[in-house]
Amino acid sequence: MGKRGNREGTISRRKNGGWMAQYIVYTPDGRKRKTVYGKTRAEVSEKLTRAMADRDGGLVFDAGKMTVAEYLERWLADSARGTVRKSTYDSYEGQLRRYVHPTLGRLALKKLTELHVQGLYRSMQDRGLSARTVRYTHAVLRRALKQAVRWKYIPRNPCDDTDPPRVQRDEMRPLNQNQARRLLSVAGASGPNGEPDRFHALYVLAVHTGMRPGELLALKWEDVELEAEILSINRTLSMKGEFAAPKTAKSRRRIRLTAGSIAALKAHRKRQLEERMRLSSLWRDHGLVFPSTVGTPLNHRNLARAFKDLLKRASLPDTVRLYDLRHTCATLLLARNVHPKYVQELLGHASITLTLDTYSHVLPGMDGGATSAMDEALG
Repeated sequence: MGKRGNREGTISRRKNGGWMAQYIVYTPDGRKRKTVYGKTRAEVSEKLTRAMADRDGGLVFDAGKMTVAEYLERWLADSARGTVRKSTYDSYEGQLRRYVHPTLGRLALKKLTELHVQGLYRSMQDRGLSARTVRYTHAVLRRALKQAVRWKYIPRNPCDDTDPPRVQRDEMRPLNQNQARRLLSVAGASGPNGEPDRFHALYVLAVHTGMRPGELLALKWEDVELEAEILSINRTLSMKGEFAAPKTAKSRRRIRLTAGSIAALKAHRKRQLEERMRLSSLWRDHGLVFPSTVGTPLNHRNLARAFKDLLKRASLPDTVRLYDLRHTCATLLLARNVHPKYVQELLGHASITLTLDTYSHVLPGMDGGATSAMDEALG
């Protein structure tokens, strides 16, 4: 038997005539003894030298018997929690629990391969799940396994060499100028006695400011400065009914209100105060500009149903979504030659590139007049 120092490992002869070497590594789970094998002492000595060089360079991959499900639970608890918004964390957890755990959860993490992950994506599509859902699962799993590589559990991320399905961009259906006018006109006088729709001011803001539905439903009166003609976007309301900070720094913004927005908000505030007085103690005040009929946060689906009803009354296509009012705002402004930088800031896009990529292809004449300009230059 040949012995070395504790950090150098030991080499010994096996009963079957082969050789083995053992050495110590330190993993995220503590101190462990590792073993390499070979037919000759020289072969084992060479393997031991390489293994210890990897160890000393920080390249020790040891997931042990940990399963994919066990690792993902650890990642959620130790890495994701506290570093992303609660709504994002809940979304990660739900995606992994619903789709990854049933298919890959029992598999040993160290045995997870690209074929396993690709098979997961195929099975999800075969179940009728959308490409968007599959790609989101891919994004969450890839992020989780990227941390597994950093923690030295696995040598590479198997998600990196997979092919999730392509997502077709949802078709935008912005209203044109006449359609937008008709929508707001009907919303402004469609009650039983000709009074405005309960969400008239919300629709006005959506078209005039391009605010997202979640931003509109999270808007509080304390965010609105009618005298200064400004409102601030400070939070958003998720589909689960939870308030959260805007996702990006650009999303947290101040918007200068149009005259139409100010008039609609003033009338809306007056009607809301009357509604509160009628309900008295039944009103549960959250300070929201667009709450439910008792003052609580409004459910996204309820608003979507109300919007579909408005489309029907206005004789507009029922394929238009509430989010398309945001697109309507952008396209109306860009069509009137408002500078894209202003539109970017109004919508809260992270970059002007996003604004141009999203809207330039849906607007006639958005080639910037390049053809006529070249004719004029060289004609």
